[in-house]
Amino acid sequence: MPHVVDFVTVSTEGLESSPVADALAGLRANEARYFRNKYDLTFTTQPAAEVPELVEYVATILREERGIVVASPVLEATQFEVDGVRWTYVFHESGLSVNVLWAIESGGKRAVGFKLSDGMEVPDELGAFKFARQRSKLAGTIRGSYFVIKGEY
Repeated sequence: MPHVVDFVTVSTEGLESSPVADALAGLRANEARYFRNKYDLTFTTQPAAEVPELVEYVATILREERGIVVASPVLEATQFEVDGVRWTYVFHESGLSVNVLWAIESGGKRAVGFKLSDGMEVPDELGAFKFARQRSKLAGTIRGSYFVIKGEY
């Protein structure tokens, strides 16, 4: 069942098993606020068990592009299209958020973004990436990185 992410009253609903549940909820709310303000889009997520095709889509891109297999289980996922771009998000129990930006038009931007919740360590599988820091009222300090997708998925 879809869950509307509220960025005014931040909730850990669906993320309770995470050791950094509050920070991950803030990170998820930060994404919801971004899409509401920029695109007037209501950000909704679903339990990972209800959308295994989204979880596998992201896992396939990570594995095929960079040989990355994220050890932490996925708690929630979502996918939507806005302004010719398909966005897919997965939120991991460890506090990691992975998003795939895929421009529908051929030759458009296609990338994978990683965001680490405040308080979590960099997972071993992402040790090769450099992370930039960003402050957020909702999420504290967010560390982020990305790579460009070269294949077709």
